[in-house]
Amino acid sequence: MSAVILMILKMSVATAVCILLTCIMWALFKDRKMNIGMIIAVGVIFGLFSVASTHHGVDHGMMIINVRDLGPMAAGLFFNPVLGIIAGLIGGVERYIAGTYYDIGAFTTVACSVSTCLAGFLAAFLNIVVFQRKRPTVEYAFFMGAVIEVFHMYAIYLTHHDDTLSQAFTVVRICSPPMIIFSGIGLGVIAIIIRIMEGDNPFKPRPRSQIPVLHTFNLWLFFATAMVFLVTVGLNYSLQTRAEMSEAKAELASSEKEITSIYENAKGTEADISKMSIAISNDGIYEIIDKEGNPVAGSYKIDRSDQMFELFGDNPKDGFFNADYYGFTCIGTIKTLSDGEKLIVLMMEDSVFESRDMQFNETILADILLFTVIFLLISMLVQSLVMSNLIKVNRSLNKITQGDLNERIDVFSSAEFALLSEDINMTVDALKGYIEAAEKRNEQELMLAKTIQESALPHNFDFSTKSFDLYASMEPAREVGGDFYDFFFMDQDKFALVIADVSDKGIPAALFMMQSKRALHGLCETGKTLHEGMKSVNEELCRGNDVDMFVTVWMGIVDLKTGVVNCVNAGHEYPAIRRRGGDYKLLRDRHGLPLGAMEGIEFHEYEMKLEPGDCIYVYTDGVPDALNSEKEQYGTKRMLNALNMNKDCSMEELLPAVKRDLDEFAGGEQQFDDVTMLGFRYDGYEQ
Repeated sequence: MSAVILMILKMSVATAVCILLTCIMWALFKDRKMNIGMIIAVGVIFGLFSVASTHHGVDHGMMIINVRDLGPMAAGLFFNPVLGIIAGLIGGVERYIAGTYYDIGAFTTVACSVSTCLAGFLAAFLNIVVFQRKRPTVEYAFFMGAVIEVFHMYAIYLTHHDDTLSQAFTVVRICSPPMIIFSGIGLGVIAIIIRIMEGDNPFKPRPRSQIPVLHTFNLWLFFATAMVFLVTVGLNYSLQTRAEMSEAKAELASSEKEITSIYENAKGTEADISKMSIAISNDGIYEIIDKEGNPVAGSYKIDRSDQMFELFGDNPKDGFFNADYYGFTCIGTIKTLSDGEKLIVLMMEDSVFESRDMQFNETILADILLFTVIFLLISMLVQSLVMSNLIKVNRSLNKITQGDLNERIDVFSSAEFALLSEDINMTVDALKGYIEAAEKRNEQELMLAKTIQESALPHNFDFSTKSFDLYASMEPAREVGGDFYDFFFMDQDKFALVIADVSDKGIPAALFMMQSKRALHGLCETGKTLHEGMKSVNEELCRGNDVDMFVTVWMGIVDLKTGVVNCVNAGHEYPAIRRRGGDYKLLRDRHGLPLGAMEGIEFHEYEMKLEPGDCIYVYTDGVPDALNSEKEQYGTKRMLNALNMNKDCSMEELLPAVKRDLDEFAGGEQQFDDVTMLGFRYDGYEQ
């Protein structure tokens, strides 16, 4: 028991050292690209771990229990594939030298050397082909750590298929459980710790939507393979057991017959029956006891008739039986001889089933390797035929969903994927057709909206009076909005100026613009003051406004006789005012809410006095909000600068000059809002 505990402690320490080494290397190099020098250095470090494991393993004379293969497996699976090869070659070559020239575990030298070298190449293969340079899952890591030791044990059988097979069986029986278990646990724990170091919780169950289908397939494939393996192994074991038992019973019956014949023939002679010696296979023994329980003849020179007598008592009838004899489980037969003597023949179960156990042990190792190869081949086949094609389809679908409708899916590796590709391509083509048709309809709607918008605007700037100079412009953007301007005489001496911006775009905005324009035009016929009229217009626009649109408005009524302007600003941009001989400056007037935003609101009316030569410039937000390629806004500062650079121009010259400056600033960048301006210069009253 103490030897077993010491072995477990030493194997635990060696496994912990490899886990710690791997985690330290991972922390140092996880975010760094390893150059050739780093690869060689780290590979040598893991190789030295394998060397140390050879010399500090658990010594059982002709064998060394160790976790030497853990070094190259960890290096190749969790780092660069070349690391695993370097570590495996260092550990394998050194193991051959230690066994050949220093008699360290000499019996298993070739098997251990080959296994360690192969561990590095296997890790590299798994990293590149199976895991595609991604870290393995915890289950895969444990499984591969155990499998490499299974090959290690099988290699011992392969290299001793001669008269030393029994010795190889003893080595495998002792070494395989600890080496397989600790190697599997070592790689599994490394996988768990690395996932934790990456910020992932390996113990937190993931929703099914986040579990790759290949992982689910591999899990079911593993369970199915394991079930087939267990059933195959169980049937094979049962058949071998029955065959060995049947053969043992036949040999027992043959020995019983031979002993009976020799004994009965010897009784009538002067031969010394007690010295009768008969060889029985499978380390068998026999004993003949008389009616009083005294030994008559047997395999032993010492008296063991008391134990034999107990067997007779436990098995009074002739025939086969199983019993415990001096601590050994035996198969035996009892026969009553002619004079009442009892003959008992025993065979040790260990000897009877030795051939079965050796064959079964070798077969189970070979079956594990075979089923592992089948599992990997099926997994790789599914990865190649299904998963890689699904990844290609998903990659193309991501491009399509991000707006690239010119992306084509061309996965034609099978009839199913060809059909899927064609269906998706046909769907995308149909979608492109619908989009093109919708764009055409939208363009038609935009043209109609522009027509409505432009038809609603006055374009005659020639007036019979010389009391003012007026000009207005509206440059529609790609997406038609609801900007509009208006001007009209309320009576012979009063002239109304209006500029407005509807909140929405397209046909609805154009229709709301028409409604707003009509309502603002109509307020002049009511005889109300400007702020009262704006309140009435707001109530009218709020009624039935299910789409929740609103319109910002600046409106001014100019008394041409006096130059007094009564104004209301309903959430619109600040007007720019220029006094004669001065510069344009923003008039930061009091804002109210836009029309149509809320019922029952009041509007602030203010007035200003214009002297001959004074100017008003009003605009929509498409002017200051215009963007250049750097996403920088034009702004009111640049607008005022453009106005003042052309302040002495007529209004018909001033507005285009501001538009040219804005276009130069935008540099061809597409604008998404209308650019609407209105300029008014008061020149004094003239009848």
